[in-house]
Amino acid sequence: MPHLGPKCRLSLVASATIFRRACCGAAWNPLLDTQNVAGIHIVPTKSTSEEFLSACQMLDEISDLDVVSATSIIGSFSKQHRHKEAICLFSLMLFNNIRPTEFTFGTVIHSSTLLKDLIVGKQLHACAIKMGLSSNVFVGSASLDFYSKLSTMEEARRVFEDTRRPNVVSYTSLISGYLKKEMFENALRLFEVMPERNVVSWNAMVCGFSQTGHNEESVNLFSQMLREGVMPDESTFPSAIIAAANIAAHGMGKSFHACAFKCLGSQLGVFIGNALISFYAKCGSLEDSLLVFNKLHERNIVSWNALICGYAQNGRGKEAIEVFKRMLQSGFRPNDVTLLGLLWACNHAGLVAEGYSYFNKARLEEPDLLKPEHYACMVDLLSRSGRFKEAEEFIHHLPFEPGIGFWKALLGGCQIHSNMELGEFAARKIMALDPEDVSSYIMLSNAHSAAGRWEIASTVRRDIKEKQMKRIPGCSWIEMRSKVHVFMNKDPKYSQMDEIYRVLRLVIRHSRESEASSFLMEFYI
Repeated sequence: MPHLGPKCRLSLVASATIFRRACCGAAWNPLLDTQNVAGIHIVPTKSTSEEFLSACQMLDEISDLDVVSATSIIGSFSKQHRHKEAICLFSLMLFNNIRPTEFTFGTVIHSSTLLKDLIVGKQLHACAIKMGLSSNVFVGSASLDFYSKLSTMEEARRVFEDTRRPNVVSYTSLISGYLKKEMFENALRLFEVMPERNVVSWNAMVCGFSQTGHNEESVNLFSQMLREGVMPDESTFPSAIIAAANIAAHGMGKSFHACAFKCLGSQLGVFIGNALISFYAKCGSLEDSLLVFNKLHERNIVSWNALICGYAQNGRGKEAIEVFKRMLQSGFRPNDVTLLGLLWACNHAGLVAEGYSYFNKARLEEPDLLKPEHYACMVDLLSRSGRFKEAEEFIHHLPFEPGIGFWKALLGGCQIHSNMELGEFAARKIMALDPEDVSSYIMLSNAHSAAGRWEIASTVRRDIKEKQMKRIPGCSWIEMRSKVHVFMNKDPKYSQMDEIYRVLRLVIRHSRESEASSFLMEFYI
């Protein structure tokens, strides 16, 4: 049986520290008696499982228990998501002088990651370093995943550099960490130099860019993935389809749907189905959205929510309410997203009474569903319908302090109905909460313009310039030949900008010549 050597064996006190931390955090654990540092004594309690006690007994009493058996025991607890017990057993393994292997460390470091326990994870990594196993690819990959999720990318990068012959898992873990911290250039550079890529590494890129709002990059990466002959799986398609939905790339999204059908068959899973429902709804193709919904063999609450929200954002409030009724008849209970979709539907369709009814019912029967977003939606609903007194009273009786979103909703309604007095009050509230919020100045200026108060609108605009406040530039895009072209307001960096302006000048000149010739024809007739 392999034993810990004198140079690499952890002290009993250090092992006890890992045990105590894993079982109950920094506090003392009744399962652990470390007054006698010659060993760990397990004291059974009501919360201690028989299986765990049996595992402890095996590690304590079987003298010839080898590292493979011990690692297998720890791994079985980890697979059952009993990560605290797995780490406690690892500590007992050290006490019983059994030297862990790279596979043991890979298991317990992964458990500390899932427990989100930074201290235990660092102790386990330190233990691996002392035993000379930290540069092993299995230990390195687990440590890399741990640091990228729970600590800094600098520490994760150091682990990657210390790992001998990093594999595709190591690269993918570091790439995922970069993407979660929005270090996109680092992720792209590392992805380009990967010696080997598989579907998991492609998924990390496609999903990472999609989840951080970089939809064009996500769509283009998915297209590149297909060109390189990598077969997408059920994890790839939802992110790519949602990215296409967010930029309204209807043609490209339909091609992704066809690709999913080709790769995975006609029985698409619920996750891809939900993504397609949202995609077609966001592109305004509600008939296709409903068709996908009806063809789903398995539905969950997300499926129903996607359809309700799809009808809502297209201004079809009554249809959204009908879908909600069908959902209740099917035995599904609404969640906070369902309620938000309903209020959104009533808002867009001007169904004030219905919106009030759903909100009050939730407040009385299921108050836990209500989030600040639901209250803000009610303020928006009342403001858009011109019921400003009710909106003011609603804000006054909120169970929390209203944020900027509430006052913006009120200001938006004032802009629609030219209620300047209340609009200026809402704008002052926004500026007090965030003096740098340029959008509130723009909304106030537009409200004054709509009411014909041009001088005041000009004064507000002048304030924006004097305070050197920068507006978020407008953005539009067009899909041509399965490629999305994005245009920013006053952006000179687009590669074909000169050609676009040249064609635009030709169109303007041709238009003027056509107008002149039409005028002459009318004159001579």
